[in-house]
Amino acid sequence: MQINTLSDNYSVSPQIDISDVPSIAEAGFKSVICNRPDQENPEPHQMEAIKAAVQAARMEFAANVFDPLSFGPDKIERQAELLAQLPGPVLAYCASGNRCSIVWAFAQAGRIATDNILDATSRAGYQLAHLRPQLEMLALNRAED
Repeated sequence: MQINTLSDNYSVSPQIDISDVPSIAEAGFKSVICNRPDQENPEPHQMEAIKAAVQAARMEFAANVFDPLSFGPDKIERQAELLAQLPGPVLAYCASGNRCSIVWAFAQAGRIATDNILDATSRAGYQLAHLRPQLEMLALNRAED
């Protein structure tokens, strides 16, 4: 399991396994967010199995699942809400960590500088520079609200 840190309170990883949960807890994570729909996974990696293991390890678990077709403002807002509500640090997982980094980037737009968002995702191995125009537009919209 590879964990990539984007901020002091948020890290991402590819799909986790039940056997990874003790290491996640030992690493100090307090919460886990699933961003991967069950239809992408075999049964041992589906959300209920991971949720049970996470809760047994005394961590919080939340779901905000989406794929490219269902990604939109509601998923961005839900991720931001979860990050505000869940005890941290938080580990989010999906197939590769990319989806979790994208939703975090959009949730942070207007809250932190776009350059800082893209630097953090790049350092973690996720190249999101192509999203700069959308991130900057969202930041402008949030500033106007």
